[in-house]
This record gives sequence, structure tokens and C-alpha cells, in this order.
Amino acid sequence: MSFRLLFLGPPGAGKGTQAQLLASNHQLLHLSTGDLLRAEVKAASPLGLEAEAVMNRGELVSDALVLAIVRSRLSNHEGGWLLDGFPRNLPQAEALDQLLTELNQPLHKVLLMELNDDELVERLLARGRADDNETVIRHRLQVYREQTAPLIDYYQARGQLHAVPSTGSIEIVGRAVEEALKAA
Repeated sequence: MSFRLLFLGPPGAGKGTQAQLLASNHQLLHLSTGDLLRAEVKAASPLGLEAEAVMNRGELVSDALVLAIVRSRLSNHEGGWLLDGFPRNLPQAEALDQLLTELNQPLHKVLLMELNDDELVERLLARGRADDNETVIRHRLQVYREQTAPLIDYYQARGQLHAVPSTGSIEIVGRAVEEALKAA
């Protein structure tokens, strides 16, 4: 089966790592909005400079920009895919639903990567990225709770949400992800 998946969870829960592994193992298009935005920052494009200022404050870039990126990538793709880092809030989830209906590519499952705050902060500080310091990380976790966490109820009400504990090695979490894919 060719999956169409969405990864949810706080920053540092392992979404990107597990999404890369899953995409490779199942030949899925992996759309990481964070990676796409960081590429713009690295290129120092006008969009990248704007995105960098927003990300360095621990805030989120505009919905319209992220949706446009997702639309352009999915509109020419016929196989399975997974989204990592989008949607981040209810308006984006609704816009994504509309886009997927237009493209006739319904979402199969939403995998919620779960991990406690102390482990999240420790993981993010260990990455050593310029935009990862404890103040920015704690702000990002607060933004997640306010804006992204409501998506848990949204997708759970639709019967699409599958929680995945993100504690343990990459391999242990990977097995939990594969089990969630097999769940009804």
C-alpha cells in the first residue's frame, strides 16, 4: 500500500528522523517543511531571510507560504507521501483537507510522536543548531501547545490519529511507527 501520512508532535520528538526512515523504507515522498524552509535560509533568498528572522524568534512562518510549498510538491506526485511539520494549526489542517480533496489524495493516518518536555529540551540542545537554545526551545514548546496540539483532537475525532511513544532508540521508535501503520 502507498501511504499518505502526517507526522505530528512537539519539536524534538523525532518526527524528522522517523519520517526519513519511513519514507526510505516505503518509497514515500517526504515533505519536511522545516527542511524546505532551512534550505531557503541557507540560500539567503528574500523568503529565506524572512523565514530566518521568524524561526530565530521561535515563531512559525506564514500559512500561505507553507501551503503553497505543499501544493506544488503534491500536485505532481502520484505515489505515497508523508508530511512532517505541516499542518501546525487548525486553519492549516482545514486548508490541507481542502487541498487533498482537490488533488484526490486523502490522508490515511496521522502519527503522533509523543515525548516529555525534559527529553525534548535535552534532544534539541544536543542538536547544536543556531536556532536551538533553551529559551527559544521552551518558547517553541509553548507555541506547539497553543497552536499545534489542538490538531490531536481534530484528527482523533476523525479516527486518523495513532500515538507513537518516542522514548528509546531510533530503532525502538521505528518499530513503534511501523506498528502504528499496521493498526486499523
